[in-house]
Amino acid sequence: MAHDHEHHHDHTEPSEEIALRVKALESLLTEKGLVDPAALDELIDTYEHRIGPRNGALVVAKAWSDPDYKARLLAHGTEAIAELGFSGVQGEDMMVVENTPEVHNVTVCTLCSCYPWPTLGLPPAWYKSAPYRSRIVIEPRSVLAEFGLNIGEDREIRVWDSSAELRYLVLPERPTGTEGWSEEQLVALVTRDAMIGTGVAFQPGDN
Repeated sequence: MAHDHEHHHDHTEPSEEIALRVKALESLLTEKGLVDPAALDELIDTYEHRIGPRNGALVVAKAWSDPDYKARLLAHGTEAIAELGFSGVQGEDMMVVENTPEVHNVTVCTLCSCYPWPTLGLPPAWYKSAPYRSRIVIEPRSVLAEFGLNIGEDREIRVWDSSAELRYLVLPERPTGTEGWSEEQLVALVTRDAMIGTGVAFQPGDN
């Protein structure tokens, strides 16, 4: 497992307490007729599953298509991601780790929910949950299997612990059968979970 940096957080409250406060505020605004819960859910879904992760997918597709960009991305993640216009709060310091036939990477934030918002959008609820945050470090192979991702015993799993100082993006393996594809075509194969490490990119025809 990879824990090669100190894990400092600038959060003063547990994420569960913050979530309760947000829920209470949402309920209050709903009661006053200021918020439509259905519209709010649709907005959250859009940023969690569509708009947000598309930024990261563009980074991945660029790396799959351009060896020079891939080299820059793996050497200096923050700067290479910023080349495509993605930077800012929650993404000031980024490190990109590459999946290979020998190594599978997965990311977590064991103490709260540090997550690369500029490239992946809103974090999924399970990423912030206590079971995922604790179990992925202790039994990553079992947890990944629960996501439908079975990693063979002959393949190393590296768990990267995000912090307020450094966040991670997984560069998934490029699917077979995509030689000659354009970046636009490749983007459609990149899933949010593949960039967290709990999934893989779609194979052609799967999505």
